[in-house]
This record gives sequence, structure tokens and C-alpha cells, in this order.
Amino acid sequence: MWNPGFEFAERSQALIYGYRRSLCVRSWVHRGTEQNPGLVLGLDRGGSCRGMAFSVAPENWEEVIEYLRARELVTNVYLERKVPLLLADGRAVKAVTYVVDRAHRQYAGALDALEAARVVDRAEGQSGPNDAYVFNTLAHLKEMGIRDHWLEQVVGEVERLRAA
Repeated sequence: MWNPGFEFAERSQALIYGYRRSLCVRSWVHRGTEQNPGLVLGLDRGGSCRGMAFSVAPENWEEVIEYLRARELVTNVYLERKVPLLLADGRAVKAVTYVVDRAHRQYAGALDALEAARVVDRAEGQSGPNDAYVFNTLAHLKEMGIRDHWLEQVVGEVERLRAA
């Protein structure tokens, strides 16, 4: 959300209904290994999620969608979907997003905050430690004025585990 990795024409806070942000994907590459998987975020069914939407100029569309597919579909744990969003200014738009495939073997399901914290605390992958990913995500959400109470609980549990 804070570093999309592609050129965009417009950025706006957005709200999606029917999906929630969740540490529900076992990361075997970037934040863990197959032997010691980490957890990364995915959009999972249920609830709602506040995040960021990016508008892309028509001449950049093909390049951006190819980039996103290469980045998000590495192990096919996500499904590409076109979903309705409500932008901060009240506009309703359709957007491409990636939602978790619950049938995929990397789907971790609904973990409680302590279970997620135990995984996050000990995993590391090619892109670094899992805790750095989670702590950084929460910090950027706060900077954007977005609260994620469950992610805050996970970070709190990681900190509590380390203090014990």
C-alpha cells in the first residue's frame, strides 16, 4: 500500500466489503521457508478492509498488470479478482485485487493473535524476518490513518513473547 512498485496516476484510501485483511498466507519464500513458514497478509472472506487503491493510466495498464501478476501469483495462493471499492471521496469503482485461495495449501486459515505472533516471531525468508514485515505494515497503516485492531494485537503478542 505504501510502496506499490508501479507508476500510478492517483492514490486514494478505499474500502472493500466482503473481505478482511488477515495474516492468513503461509510464506515459503519472502518471509519464511517451507520448513518454517512465516505469515503474510491476504484478503480473506468476511468483514471489510480499509486500504489504498491506485489508478493506473491506460497506457501503463498492461505493464502494471503483468508486474502484479508476476509479484502476487508466484505460488498461486492468491486469486485475481475485480471487486467494487468505495473511495475516500465517495466514488464507487471496480478494481483488480488479489484474494487468498482458501483451497491452496499455503492458506493458514483464521489464526488467533497469539498463534500468529508465535509464527511471526520465529520465521525468516528471502526478504527478511517475518516480524519486520508485520511491524512495518502496522507502522505504515498508522501513518496512513488506517487502524487494524487485529494486526495491533499480533504485534502486541510478539512484543509480549519477547518480554517473557
